[in-house]
Amino acid sequence: MTAFLAQAAAQPAPGLLANPMVFLILMFAIFYFIAIRPQQRREKERKAQIAALRAGQSILFCGGMIGVVEEVHENSFIVRTAKQTLVEIARGAVERALTDANGTPTPASK
Repeated sequence: MTAFLAQAAAQPAPGLLANPMVFLILMFAIFYFIAIRPQQRREKERKAQIAALRAGQSILFCGGMIGVVEEVHENSFIVRTAKQTLVEIARGAVERALTDANGTPTPASK
């Protein structure tokens, strides 16, 4: 009888977090809702904003340059960066729009 009691005392109490697999799944779920999901939402908003770009809008490139969209192509934009300087950039190089189609400033993304 004493051997049975000693063995029972040595075993951990059964619980939800006693199983390492449940603990790992719980940690991944927390990480997903804190880090991955908000980033996916921001990227989706950025892609929608880039798809809606039109000529005359100011944009911010990923490298920090600012320009005005002159022409919109399927995979790129022709952007005026200086008085007589036109640059063709890929759609993926656009960080965000600084003005909307009417020329009013857009709020900075959070």
